[in-house]
Amino acid sequence: MSATAERIVAELRTLRSERGIAGMKRFGIVSAAGMLGIGMTQLRPLARAHRRDHALAAELFERGIHEARILATLVADPRQVTRAQMERWVRRSDNWAQTDSLAFLLDRTGFAEEKAHAWSAKRAEFVKRTGFAMMAGMAVHRKELPDDVFQRMLPVIRREAGDERNFVKKAVNWALRQIGKRNPRLRRAAIAEAKRIAELDSPAARWIARDALRELERLPVRD
Repeated sequence: MSATAERIVAELRTLRSERGIAGMKRFGIVSAAGMLGIGMTQLRPLARAHRRDHALAAELFERGIHEARILATLVADPRQVTRAQMERWVRRSDNWAQTDSLAFLLDRTGFAEEKAHAWSAKRAEFVKRTGFAMMAGMAVHRKELPDDVFQRMLPVIRREAGDERNFVKKAVNWALRQIGKRNPRLRRAAIAEAKRIAELDSPAARWIARDALRELERLPVRD
């Protein structure tokens, strides 16, 4: 590892907090990698000094420490991310905090739509969550994308709405709500899709639909 990566990892270890680790576990953040209990309020300032240092990000991710992986997603340059790197990182992310931070990096890549669709159909829980978290992230971050990109996501959301796993169904719901909040046209499309989802014979689907409709139908209409 480079001296910079070693220094950052050493600094992370000094910030270890047993209370922080316990708090993460209460929120369902558990990782096979070592955990230090460091929150985003401490990680973001560390990342700012190394923003877009893609080589450093790769080194940090390989350290096998939960917080180093989160930091890697904050440091990495989306313009330099490759498809192979996306696959490696998503398959090694094993909790929702890692997947969501990763999604907010990958949703800015040129392969975002392709991978979001591909991962949405995977069985692996956190790969699948990443796909839907990317859809949500694209709806927020990618202002330049046409509505058609998001229209294509709605049938995928309905297709996977029956997945009862908590971390998946919440991401499916998240994607639906964020697409609906993007603009009035997509709001109408998302509401129509949510009503179709509500008719599915699945507790997860009915929860996704009710929660999305509760938010989207209350939004002011600005046609």
